[in-house]
Amino acid sequence: MNPALLGLFSALTYGVGDFLAGLASRSDPPLRVVALSHPLAALALALVAAMLGQPLPPTGDLLWGASAGAVGLVAVLAFYKALAVGPMGAVSVGAGALSAAVPVAVGVLGGEALGTLGWLGAALVLVGTALLSFAPGVGPKGAPGQSGVGLGLLAGLGFGFFFVMLGQAQTPSGTLWTLTAARTTSSLIALPITIFTVGLKPRKPALILGSAPGDLLGNLFYLLSVQGGGLAIGALLTSLYPAFTTLLAVGVLRERLRRTQWGGVVLALAGAALLTAK
Repeated sequence: MNPALLGLFSALTYGVGDFLAGLASRSDPPLRVVALSHPLAALALALVAAMLGQPLPPTGDLLWGASAGAVGLVAVLAFYKALAVGPMGAVSVGAGALSAAVPVAVGVLGGEALGTLGWLGAALVLVGTALLSFAPGVGPKGAPGQSGVGLGLLAGLGFGFFFVMLGQAQTPSGTLWTLTAARTTSSLIALPITIFTVGLKPRKPALILGSAPGDLLGNLFYLLSVQGGGLAIGALLTSLYPAFTTLLAVGVLRERLRRTQWGGVVLALAGAALLTAK
């Protein structure tokens, strides 16, 4: 499949999963959301990999996956907390900008070529994502000072390095095992901390369960996109996940977007179209 389309599928599934996880984090602590959803993802990935008969990838790929899981845990905890205290649209797109910039910079410095249309598409995605991040700094109940912007930026930086580390695994035949290593690592860290702090009993189990497939599929489509088309394009298109989270927040939670933010949506999607056609 076209690596650009895989990147868009990654953005879509990430966006839906993040929306549900953000809703869950308004009732349950983010640590509990992760501790319950990540083990499910790890188990599902391992079962599918075993049923498909996927061979284990090289040890290096598994280590990159495990390292990505540890870094991604910090990022996702900050992100879910930010989604819980701030407007989802603003928080998610702010994180999206940084999560795209880091791997794109690494990919270009590593010699990846985007071409004229690719650079134009990349610029539109980054500018569009930046425009989307301009939103009133209020929380879900209108509380001033609870915008979650700082946490969102920390999450974006963490996601950027998560994407870079995950993208180092270049063995397509062992993709599911690499992702299993990532989710197993984050689970092994999150579970004991959760048990001894906030506990595992959820208040909104349906939302937590509903968020797990989005995270799982988002990671899978991203890794397949990177393996087929390179780090820069895969990360850029995956970074469109805030657009889907934002649209769900507008439609379901009635969050409002400014004109500049709608312009950001248009620019980001136009950039995605250019990258897809590249």
